[in-house]
Amino acid sequence: MAMLATDEYQTFGPKVAEGFYSEKRSKFYAFAHHVETEEQVRDIISVYRRQYHDARHVCFAYSLGVKGERTRASDDGEPSNTAGKPILGQIVKNAVSDVLVVVIRYYGGVNLGTGGLIVAYRTAASEAISNAEIVIRQIEETLEFSYPYELTDRVMRVVKELSPRITAQDYVDGQCKITLAIRKSRVEQLKDKLQKIRDLG
Repeated sequence: MAMLATDEYQTFGPKVAEGFYSEKRSKFYAFAHHVETEEQVRDIISVYRRQYHDARHVCFAYSLGVKGERTRASDDGEPSNTAGKPILGQIVKNAVSDVLVVVIRYYGGVNLGTGGLIVAYRTAASEAISNAEIVIRQIEETLEFSYPYELTDRVMRVVKELSPRITAQDYVDGQCKITLAIRKSRVEQLKDKLQKIRDLG
């Protein structure tokens, strides 16, 4: 596993990854998604419920926020903690966030017991995650900076030097406002350089 800087985190790439596990004729289809909002999660789950309307269970777990601040696990009718929790465990084990893993079960007519279910959901989720592209993203902070128009060249020199993303620009009555996004570890450096421009006027 790659060593991450303090302002980096791991997530899945844009392509949906798949996994599969079968036990005693029960089939478990797993799908790993990159997500950023709970609304996206709800939309994806509703698509799976429609697409696999004849499946017995549509279980899932997600981790949202760069540090996995918001998590949820759903057993969708399976015995408590036999589906969602093992799926979430694989997400945590792989240290990924802003992700959703869905596991769909077709019942094969034979009960697997709680231990068997845990193994099945864990294995299917692990399979999907191992097939997912893991990408490293930077944790960014945004800052707004207002300045008179005549300082534009100096502000743009700082932007060129530190390479923040310009997310918004506004110009009203000779006063400019710029919104910049930059990786967290460099935000103080950017603030200092912009403050110097303002101080020197």
